[in-house]
Amino acid sequence: MAGSTHQPPTVHTATPDAVAPEFNHTANALNRPDIHSPMDDISDCESVASADHSGTALSPFTGAGLMKLGEGDEAHRFINQRLVSRLSALGVQATVAEIHRNCSSSAWARARAEAFQVYLRAAQKKGGSGTANVRYAWYATSKEEVCKIISYGFVYDGKPKNSGLYGCGVYFAPDGHPLECLESAPADEDGLRHLLLCRVILGKSELVSFGSEQSHPSSEQYDSGVDDLSSPRRYIVWSTHVNTHVLAEYVVSFGAPCRSRGLSTTLEESWQPTSPWMPVRVLIFELSKILRPSEVNLISKYFKQHSGGKISRHLLVQRVRQIAGDGLLTRIIKSFGTKQSGA
Repeated sequence: MAGSTHQPPTVHTATPDAVAPEFNHTANALNRPDIHSPMDDISDCESVASADHSGTALSPFTGAGLMKLGEGDEAHRFINQRLVSRLSALGVQATVAEIHRNCSSSAWARARAEAFQVYLRAAQKKGGSGTANVRYAWYATSKEEVCKIISYGFVYDGKPKNSGLYGCGVYFAPDGHPLECLESAPADEDGLRHLLLCRVILGKSELVSFGSEQSHPSSEQYDSGVDDLSSPRRYIVWSTHVNTHVLAEYVVSFGAPCRSRGLSTTLEESWQPTSPWMPVRVLIFELSKILRPSEVNLISKYFKQHSGGKISRHLLVQRVRQIAGDGLLTRIIKSFGTKQSGA
């Protein structure tokens, strides 16, 4: 890690998310043209554009270099089922409205797709095993930002993303953990949220500790960061890599019930830190089975600060959510509630 000067850095290689191979294998088998041939995407988009004169309502992304997939498209069916089932398992009922494919139709978009391919080959050579550890991952953003990212790429303004909890980079959620980034997806005027499904070259990932101020790889052997080596919930892509190691491939627009508009509200209603329904000691005990000791100690510290009146309950909940992640907290809450109701 950055700042370690007394001994050579330890090589930490992230174990791929257990569900990622399933997604990657299936997605590769879909009718999404390979990035080796970006002109295939352009041809598809031009065909759709020339045929789309039916007078039907235009997609909000019309003219943004995106092609709307039909519901019968295999990629649409798979991505829809994948996202909805993952969120449903965590108590968030979502309905996919539209899925668009990035056509890489502009000169800049083609250049980024080609650069991604160049760095993919470089990562394969660098790793020595012929693999670049490429994963699908989610990135939440606004409708307006979707168009900017597709047109100009990711822009890192120097301000830490997601409160900079794991360094100064751009955070992505593994494909099996969309809930981890959902809070960053604001609803548009139609009540829809938007997620970018991206292909990310992770290469060799290093552990980035909570509260780190790291802004680049700690050494040349690393390409990206993760919050956990064995089961990451966050992929951290540094600003130096974000437009060469990330390729936005799909935009998923979806709606959710009003009660899901604020996941923080849902969690605060479900988890009462001072309530006997979810005792603090039980929550910390369950978290200690999964989180690192340093993270558990930090959560305990925040609880003590709240008990002493130093921080508000809302801030306490926000900090615990930031450390543990919405997915983990939701599972613990649901499991505890189920055990209590069955007791």
